[in-house]
Amino acid sequence: MGTDLERDVDLTDLDRFAGGFPDEVFTRLRREAPVWFHPATDHTPDGEGFWVVSSHAHCVAAASAKEVFSSETGPGRDGGGGTLIEDLPGGFAAGVLLNMTDDPRHQSVRRLLTPSLSPRALAVLEAELSRRAEAIVATVAERARAGEDVDLVVDVAAELPLQAIAHLLGVPQEDRHQLFSWSNATLDYDGRELGEASERSQAAAAEMFAYGADLVADRRSRGGGGDLLSVAASSTDPELSELELQMFFNLLIAAGSETTRNSITLGLLALAEHPDQWRALQDDRSLLPAAVDEVLRWASTTPYNRRTATVDTVLGGRPITAGDKVTLWWASANRDEEVFAEPFRFDVTRSPNPHLAFGHGSHYCLGANLARTEIRLVLDQVLDRFDGLEPAGPIERTRSNKHTGVRHAPVRFRATARV
Repeated sequence: MGTDLERDVDLTDLDRFAGGFPDEVFTRLRREAPVWFHPATDHTPDGEGFWVVSSHAHCVAAASAKEVFSSETGPGRDGGGGTLIEDLPGGFAAGVLLNMTDDPRHQSVRRLLTPSLSPRALAVLEAELSRRAEAIVATVAERARAGEDVDLVVDVAAELPLQAIAHLLGVPQEDRHQLFSWSNATLDYDGRELGEASERSQAAAAEMFAYGADLVADRRSRGGGGDLLSVAASSTDPELSELELQMFFNLLIAAGSETTRNSITLGLLALAEHPDQWRALQDDRSLLPAAVDEVLRWASTTPYNRRTATVDTVLGGRPITAGDKVTLWWASANRDEEVFAEPFRFDVTRSPNPHLAFGHGSHYCLGANLARTEIRLVLDQVLDRFDGLEPAGPIERTRSNKHTGVRHAPVRFRATARV
């Protein structure tokens, strides 16, 4: 069994992800080896193998054991580590980026930001987001009436998350598309492999860093302010360094726009492929909360996060050594047959739905409430105006094992015939 998997499975070969998440590979892993050691291949960064955790139960167990599995580093890594398969340098990414820190630092920074993203805060913001969602979809409806095709990613799915994160960070709305472009370039592996940087990704990272540095300096000088970056910049408990603020800005631009836009895109494509689900949701909007969670489970736009073992331990009967890389594959857990009845069926009435699209444990996604709100508002507006959509050209997917997404999806909307 092990030999066959070693021959057949290479999760660091990004071409395996170019057509979307390789569900057939992970179905086999869950069945044969839910905790499996992935040997190094020609594609593997650092020349080092890593553990692959593919079942729901084992992902939850590992994510819950924060003292055993670190988001930052582990023995023998000289501070390097982080949440990607490849080691990131300590003191620059690992240990600095919020999602690559451990408690107590992680929780102290989270507590600083949580009030701005709480259900109460988002309830105040929802009217503004609803107005923006209506305007975005109304523009698409005008183009549809004129017989135009639209890009489901650029024209529909990306807009509300971009506008929302720009608002929350106090970034001028006119800059949002530039931020969108930089973020795409840094996250996509088009023209490069794991652990590599291309000329395009390096240039985008440098330009976004310079933009963020100017923004951080402005917030430091002005003080106060209600946006997230101002809150972080003016904090004294905890106090964030210039680099932490810069990396915080980069993280929120990426996490606040990229994952949600891909969930909206893949969710609408799933609804289009299941017209009975589109009609059910159109007829009964009380199903929207359940539908949003099904979209999140179905899209699983963050396929995995890495941890590093801090001590010798055992998971799923397999001995893991301190310092080992351990990858938790949320997208696989969200198709686990032991947890989800008919996991490959898209069902807007699915309940319960204990998906792990936002992770689990102390690193549960800080923006989960915002993402759910944005997805719900866009779906609601689309359902009001359209009875479905059809592809108008090939879908262009991202080539990445870290971000399941779509670059472009030309579609033709069908205006609703309902009164």
